[in-house]
Amino acid sequence: MGNRLLWSLILFSTMIAPWAQAAEKTAIQVMHQGDPGFVAAYGKVAERFEAANPDIDVQFIYAPHDAYNEKFSAAVMAKQLPDVMELDAPFLANYVWSGYLQPIKPLIDKDLLDDMTESNIAQGTYPIDKDLYAIGLTDSSVVLYGNKKYLEAIGARIPKSVDDAWTREEFESYLEKLSKLDGVKWPIDTFRGYGIKTEWITYAYGPILQSAGCDLIDRKVWKSEGTLDSDACVDALAMMQKWVKNGWVVPQSAGTNQFFAEGNPAALALGGHWVYAEAAATMKDNIVVMPLPKFGAKGASPDGTWIWAITKTSKHPDISGKFISFLLKDKEFRAYVASQSGYPGLKSFAAESPLYADGGPMAIAFEQASKTAVARPPHPAYPTITSAFMQAVDEVFNGGDAKEALTSAAEKIDQDIEDNDGYPPFGDEQ
Repeated sequence: MGNRLLWSLILFSTMIAPWAQAAEKTAIQVMHQGDPGFVAAYGKVAERFEAANPDIDVQFIYAPHDAYNEKFSAAVMAKQLPDVMELDAPFLANYVWSGYLQPIKPLIDKDLLDDMTESNIAQGTYPIDKDLYAIGLTDSSVVLYGNKKYLEAIGARIPKSVDDAWTREEFESYLEKLSKLDGVKWPIDTFRGYGIKTEWITYAYGPILQSAGCDLIDRKVWKSEGTLDSDACVDALAMMQKWVKNGWVVPQSAGTNQFFAEGNPAALALGGHWVYAEAAATMKDNIVVMPLPKFGAKGASPDGTWIWAITKTSKHPDISGKFISFLLKDKEFRAYVASQSGYPGLKSFAAESPLYADGGPMAIAFEQASKTAVARPPHPAYPTITSAFMQAVDEVFNGGDAKEALTSAAEKIDQDIEDNDGYPPFGDEQ
């Protein structure tokens, strides 16, 4: 494992000594997040990479998931950018616009590039120059999980495909029926336990607005006023407020995973694909996986996940690309990701994942990728867009007026774009 260290970016300024220890080798720094299982998996991949490349030392920089962007900003201020960095896909446009990343195609093995799914290409592509700046083994989605026993008790229809998703009227009528069913404490877990200041809010709840017929911002003129505060968005957020007021939603104070907690207190779960492995292990045949409901004329589901990029300041871009290629091809790493119900972003990984194949228990989740997935707005103002939306949701869930909260959010977003002269060349496209 060489001189690999698990760093906190807080210690960036004191990292001179460990680098010196690896002076005889070419070192690359890899900044990442992830739970303990993934952190351990990355370490094992690095061991195998170094064994195959004994003149290279891989040094990891760990930053907590919820504070990742803040830690990255600290690295920028300290002029201590890593060679390789993991990034959350919707922030890619901001990173590229800010000049932190370089095009990745010339540095990644061609067979991997040819293996990418369309949504994987989309999440790593900068919309202005259409160039690829990041790649991942996986993508992501959110589905509607259901407790089969409870759904059968209320006579609920079980959708078999994305085209067969529940309508808003069906969904709300089932919530009401479930709220009166013995054994059900909460009709649905929307994973408020993740917290109100995490990307989960925009990632999971944004598609509800898009399905209802609106969006966080107009993606042609890049203006939020008139879109985020439109009647459709106000109605959709007021609808979610009603679920909370009625006591139908698992409160934040109850934590996460109430869907498969002891006694199954929640009947439904608006949860990420990553929930499946643990839920299925607990609930066995009592779990059903359904598409997200249609809250308007069309369905909408999220996509985008943590993907790998190479910084523009990297002194070793070729080695960095070699490491990313090694990581994405590593059989043991892929097996670990598959065991965590990893959502395929490579065609070959999809073929290795019977969970998502036709007839597989998560096939509906993969069907959403081609039929209803809507990326979060690929604009440099995205950090402001998501922050403003999170605050609006928090206000409304705590009893605030939906129209006032969304109007305030739209004003903040438009003001940020105006303050940055439209983030040219985005503004030049108008």
